[in-house]
Amino acid sequence: MKRTLCAIGASLTLTAAMAWPDKTVTLVVPFPPGGSTDLIARTLQPKLQEKLGGTFVVDNKPGATGTIGATQVVRAAPDGHTLFVSSLGPFVIAPHLIKVTYDAPKDFDYISVAVQAPNVLVVPVASPHKSMADVQTFLKANPGKMTFASSGNGSSDHLTAELFWQQTGTTGVHVPYKGGGPVMTDLLGNQVDSSFMNINTAMPQIKAGKLRALSITSAQRSPLLPDVPTLQELGIKDANVYSWQAMAAPKGTPADIKAKLHAAVKDALNDPAIKPKLLDLGFEIVASTPEQFTAFQAAEFARWQKLIQSRNIKVE
Repeated sequence: MKRTLCAIGASLTLTAAMAWPDKTVTLVVPFPPGGSTDLIARTLQPKLQEKLGGTFVVDNKPGATGTIGATQVVRAAPDGHTLFVSSLGPFVIAPHLIKVTYDAPKDFDYISVAVQAPNVLVVPVASPHKSMADVQTFLKANPGKMTFASSGNGSSDHLTAELFWQQTGTTGVHVPYKGGGPVMTDLLGNQVDSSFMNINTAMPQIKAGKLRALSITSAQRSPLLPDVPTLQELGIKDANVYSWQAMAAPKGTPADIKAKLHAAVKDALNDPAIKPKLLDLGFEIVASTPEQFTAFQAAEFARWQKLIQSRNIKVE
């Protein structure tokens, strides 16, 4: 009897996977419209619909640094009809900073890291700092004097600054804002000295000659900023940092559905009509497999946990 029930259960799961999607698939984005994560979700949405059939919609569920949307997804049925498109925050940073109602390593099935983009240290064009050597010399001579703005406590730009200070034995002043918009306004107004800003956000003002890029956190130089050295080139080790956008599903989603999703995401990101546009915005195409993403999430989770604890970073 037990063997028969197991066989029936396996058959039902297989049938559901084969029929998928048989109703609307919701891509939950845990941030407001207009940001990088929303852009990636809305770029994928029509292509997923085209390649997989059915109807795919984007649903923005902002709040609590992305964890409201994350909680909604982990509580959803693992049938492939509720998916999570998010940046790294809810996956590997927020669980170390605030109380969350999910276990990030255990409550998701990881589908694919879609894209990644490095941060770039920028200063106003009027800044006296012309290079990273200038910045480090100033920080060592004037600890706690140079301001580093970020889009908020625990954000990628904040943690990059903390990592930079830790790796160079220097100290700056963290100035958290509520979002990237106010950071840009005060940078351009010379109200703050610098920011490890995401390249997607910084590029328009770098191109306009209003911000100066001093270094980038990628493993190699960016084609968009070929004259800007990486932190690694400058001898600052273990400081490669990327903001990344990825897709996940509730734990227990059938393997067949996960495989179809990964294949569709990979095809969409490499579509000739899409890939060049993403590259021009500063994104690097990743399209990792579920296995690669699972290993990457574990490594990132441990990395940021270690930094947050060692630097005693708190969210007010």
